[in-house]
Amino acid sequence: MNDQTFLILGGSHGIGFGITERLLRRGGSVVVVSRTRGQLDQLDPSLAAGLTHQVADVTTDTLDTFTLPERIDGLAYCVGSIGLSPLRMTKAESMRQDFELNVIGATRVMQRALPALKSADSSSVVLFSTVAVGRGLAMHTAVSAAKGAVEGIARCWAAELAPHVRVNCIAPALTDTPLSERLLSSQAKRDAMAAVYPLGRIGHVDDSAAMATFLLSDESSWITGQVIGVDGGLSHVQK
Repeated sequence: MNDQTFLILGGSHGIGFGITERLLRRGGSVVVVSRTRGQLDQLDPSLAAGLTHQVADVTTDTLDTFTLPERIDGLAYCVGSIGLSPLRMTKAESMRQDFELNVIGATRVMQRALPALKSADSSSVVLFSTVAVGRGLAMHTAVSAAKGAVEGIARCWAAELAPHVRVNCIAPALTDTPLSERLLSSQAKRDAMAAVYPLGRIGHVDDSAAMATFLLSDESSWITGQVIGVDGGLSHVQK
């Protein structure tokens, strides 16, 4: 990945940070756009030369102010939400907020980044969905609606931008990140959640980060329009 440049939205926390670190270790230059520096100061100092951080919020006009590289070889939109509620308590405003964050934000980023993505010899885009779209999980009305739309636009963009830009989507299950802290706040909760998965554990950041890095690399040059589960088997396997 030497001489390649990547744009990671939400790359300072959780899975996004995992992707950032992996790309830097493989010799890429990474521009992270996020509201805060998050975990970026935890990076090995030897990787700092390849990192640029810009502050912006994808739901506000600050998204239009950050500086883009002239060429983008890969883009990952790692911004997301995990608000859960039963149907009877799900508010229309919560659904609008999730849609704004996951779908409209991704669309605005792609519109801004498209000239730079097309400036590369070939480029790759990774979006994030959730296992709940395909599996059907209770309490996930707002996030399933928004992430289902993400899967839809991933396939749309894959068709529209081929053959020059590849677009794929990762659909993780519960992963140990800051977003899921309240769901994993005790060992009893962790053990109960791990028992749900055929592979016997919840997700690690590196599980999805490794898949995203593969999809952003030339190693996946014949893959586009796919939704790939990184979910411990939950979407297709029952013990």
